[in-house]
Amino acid sequence: MVALNPRKYGEGPFKVAVLHGGPGAPGSAAPIAQGILCNGSVLEPFQTADSVDGQGGELRGILESCTSLPVVLVGHSWGAWLGYIYAARYPAHVAKLVLVASGPFLPEYAERIMETRMSRLTDDDRGTVQGIMERLGGGVPKSKDLALLGKILGRADAYHPIDAVPDAVECQAGLHIKVWGEAEELRRSGRLLDMGRNITCPVVAVHGDFDPHPAEGVRGPLSGILANFRFILLEKCGHEPWAERLARGPFFKILNEELEAVCG
Repeated sequence: MVALNPRKYGEGPFKVAVLHGGPGAPGSAAPIAQGILCNGSVLEPFQTADSVDGQGGELRGILESCTSLPVVLVGHSWGAWLGYIYAARYPAHVAKLVLVASGPFLPEYAERIMETRMSRLTDDDRGTVQGIMERLGGGVPKSKDLALLGKILGRADAYHPIDAVPDAVECQAGLHIKVWGEAEELRRSGRLLDMGRNITCPVVAVHGDFDPHPAEGVRGPLSGILANFRFILLEKCGHEPWAERLARGPFFKILNEELEAVCG
């Protein structure tokens, strides 16, 4: 899949880029890209660098070579953070930033995410998750462990999911651990949130009310740091709005309305 980087929907000019989650889950943003109604077409970059700075530089190279800047960035989960970091470092490159199911921006909001997830799982799934976490925490991480972890936690993250065949995703455990370690330190130190002072474009956050990542961990901190910020809460919606039976329609309606100015 990395050989396809970036994946393109349409012939361009590319006005929108969707950023996948993980970190280390290239291809997971495909359903978002496929639901965007954009005359200019959509770009889906994959992040392959194993550092936060590396992923930012990689994204810059892709956007500068494949788009006519500025563009709209739509980021899901980790991709929301990457878009936020990118918009802070290269404000002239981003016309609008859409954060979908972003992780919380302050550490105190993150403390109960795993507790919430575990409370929604069966005893068997909880045991499997605990075993995977122990393996990921020591020794050489395995991508198959990360893939299984994502599958199980996905069940805890969803409110009423649509039964669908997922797009192929390459889970990259080593990359995930390295990048996420840096990202957590950015959040813990307060530097992640503080970066927002450099963002000049409008920012819209779309979040599900059933998402274990607490909505207030996004709405509260960003409301106090961004000059042009709106928050939209989707009812009966988990961490992946496009895969929710009750929220998919409202999600894409909101998203395409937010992109209407650039997509025409």
